[in-house]
Amino acid sequence: MLTNRRELQIEWGDCDPAGIVFYPRYFAMFDASTDRLLSTGFGMVKIKWTAKYGILGIPMVKTGGEFFAPCKFGDEVAIDSEIADLSRSSFQVRHVLSRNGTKSVEASETRVWTARDPDDPGRIRAVPMPEEVVAILRGQAG
Repeated sequence: MLTNRRELQIEWGDCDPAGIVFYPRYFAMFDASTDRLLSTGFGMVKIKWTAKYGILGIPMVKTGGEFFAPCKFGDEVAIDSEIADLSRSSFQVRHVLSRNGTKSVEASETRVWTARDPDDPGRIRAVPMPEEVVAILRGQAG
């Protein structure tokens, strides 16, 4: 399956008054990591791959996380992201954030491949992922 690693430094704005990462900030980091994972796999930035495949986006419909050790301002961390599962019109992403090689947070999210509903353009709906996209997400595209 498709994988990507993103390294970053914890910024002051990520932290609460105690100087540790405020938990919702992790989910913003994971959202950016999903974007990087897919943009790396597709070989183009999100605005271009959404246009190429004719979709509106990949809204998150489920997320969760488990916290093992806090991170604080200035910490250098790595986020390893991977496609964990695929179905017809959705996929799961698994993220592991580590500091100095030790897992701090593990999270998952389920995303849906969406387009405008042709019967009601004011609505969006799940649509099947193209075979090319499935191959990329499986890590099988060259």
